[in-house]
Amino acid sequence: MWIKKTVQDLIEKHQTNDSFIIARQMNINIIEHDLHEDIYGFYRYVRRNKFIFLNSNLAEPKKKFVCDHELGHVVLHPEVNTPFMRSNTYFSVDKIEHQANCFAIELAIPDDLLQEYILERMTIYDIAALHHVPVELVELKLKYR
Repeated sequence: MWIKKTVQDLIEKHQTNDSFIIARQMNINIIEHDLHEDIYGFYRYVRRNKFIFLNSNLAEPKKKFVCDHELGHVVLHPEVNTPFMRSNTYFSVDKIEHQANCFAIELAIPDDLLQEYILERMTIYDIAALHHVPVELVELKLKYR
């Protein structure tokens, strides 16, 4: 899958899978703000400037995954302003939301890390809980590994 290759190249280039570090190295502005409780984050492209907005009220692990998702929009859809990421966005059938979810789960759980989890006999529920993501996204990762 082309998204997997894109993420692998990004991790290799930046020597990390931390979306906050990658965004900083790519000169992407991350702004944390007290957003409405059901809005997790969104991406905006304004005059060649890229902004990821994150809900400052989210727990850090969830904030990380939302940043992973929004970074997916930056990389995959750089000039498209995206709608707000909400809890139901995880299950969106919208093409760009699905692609951003694929990007985010590939970034959060690279193949080598997934392999470690499998060797440790972790269940998809364990992995989802560890990364604070819905089980369906771990299933998506397993489907495309």
